[in-house]
Amino acid sequence: MDDQALSGGFADTPREAALAFRAALTAMARPGRIEAVAGARPPAPLSVAAGTLLLVLADPTTPVHLAGALDRPGLRDWLRFHTGAPLSDRAGAVFAVGRWADLLPLDAYSLGTPDYPDRSATLIVEMDALDATGARLTGPGIETSHGLSLPEIAAFRANRARFPLGLDFFLTAGERLAALPRSTHVEAV
Repeated sequence: MDDQALSGGFADTPREAALAFRAALTAMARPGRIEAVAGARPPAPLSVAAGTLLLVLADPTTPVHLAGALDRPGLRDWLRFHTGAPLSDRAGAVFAVGRWADLLPLDAYSLGTPDYPDRSATLIVEMDALDATGARLTGPGIETSHGLSLPEIAAFRANRARFPLGLDFFLTAGERLAALPRSTHVEAV
């Protein structure tokens, strides 16, 4: 394990973790709303937002799948040191993080079961930018509609069609994050 794996966590853990957790909950409760987060300094190429999410959501009971370019020794060591989360393949992951193309196919992740729909995976999608343009979102937590840049529309529409089963998503870019729970309706604009 190199020295970089030992650094990059929260400097003021109770305060920063609470703020980051609140931002994650707000984003999930208000789909399409973009929140700013800070605190984590993960190894490249993981964004601050994705690293911060992993610090507050992952623990020794939540297997994490690192997809594509994120599956590298420095990031694996950083994640294990700061969260204790075991690494996993897609099928066993509670959380998966990576670029959209690297996270596909979505059917490889747990979608939950009819008795336990909450036992599905949450994907953290790393993006180049995140803004309020692109797709139109409606549904629970959205008064009228929100706009959100998405990597594609069809996959999110298909995910919604499986409700109450399906995946939940966080989208991250730099220090910004937004959420897209499986209950959200997605339309092309």
